[in-house]
Amino acid sequence: MKAVQIKRYSKNINTTLNDIPKPQISDSEVLIQVKAAAVNPVELLILTGSVKLIQDYPMPLTLGNECSGIVEQVGSKVRGFQKGDRVYTRLPIRKIGAFAEYAAVEQDAIAKMPEGYDFNTAAAIPLTGLTAYQAIVEELEAKPGETVLIPGGSGSFGQMAVPIAKALGLRVIVTGNARAKERFLAMGVDRYLDYKTENYWEVLSDVDHVIDTLGPDEFDHELAVLKKGGRLVSLRTGPNKAFALRHQFGGLKKQMFTLAGSKFDKAAQKQGKEYRFVFVRSNGAQLQKITEIVEKKQIKPAVDARVFSLDQANEALQLVAKGQLNGKVMIQL
Repeated sequence: MKAVQIKRYSKNINTTLNDIPKPQISDSEVLIQVKAAAVNPVELLILTGSVKLIQDYPMPLTLGNECSGIVEQVGSKVRGFQKGDRVYTRLPIRKIGAFAEYAAVEQDAIAKMPEGYDFNTAAAIPLTGLTAYQAIVEELEAKPGETVLIPGGSGSFGQMAVPIAKALGLRVIVTGNARAKERFLAMGVDRYLDYKTENYWEVLSDVDHVIDTLGPDEFDHELAVLKKGGRLVSLRTGPNKAFALRHQFGGLKKQMFTLAGSKFDKAAQKQGKEYRFVFVRSNGAQLQKITEIVEKKQIKPAVDARVFSLDQANEALQLVAKGQLNGKVMIQL
């Protein structure tokens, strides 16, 4: 089968399309014929080696973290899935490989696609959907009626995070660009701030929770608007001691994450607040809950009009690296 691979970590985007054997599945795995795979910023972090402390991969490595497709084969211990099912997944972190004609995936990482959705739209859901769900439910432990602020939330993450947060009973404030305002208000956002005309840290205070999408440069502003006892979870600022403990990293990794996150932990603790970091993992049961929300709310994440094939993976990755997208970039098979 054809697969998009890298031979080593590199600062340059340089993948190759290789012929490799079709994967053999274990008793608990499903073989998916991939129909669409999303190209995400995490692909760039992986190919450059930026996340190898969290997960280091053997080479050559087939890239790709989320996809949709059709079940071709099921292992003997697989329950709830059969040949012909339309499924989607955020692949397990330790065994990615969505940029290929086939992927062998653990049954507990997949869910059936939302009813009536095409493969491209469905493939845009798992990674951001699970990131939002895990940030809100596991890291923030947010309760109905509480408020969550998402600075820089007008992109693909916000498209999934906002309806999920609303479905979980939260009040949602988003900062973003002017052109996305009407779309996000239609999703049910309680307040939308145009970042070019309003500084959220000057008009907000005592917010229950913050989900950071912007990184360390925004940390002080985000912390300032949190109430005492509130939590800030980041997708970008970086791991800390709590992250290392929850993921049961030992020895050197635990020390390194503790050291790397100490500045943010100390700043938060000084104000009686808490810093968390999330790196999304596969979870089929959670993805099924997200599917129910997606179907009920008819959430259709934007997909960029420029669709690529496997042999155009470098172009797709370069497009994501440049940013300024109109939705998720897709590799279509």
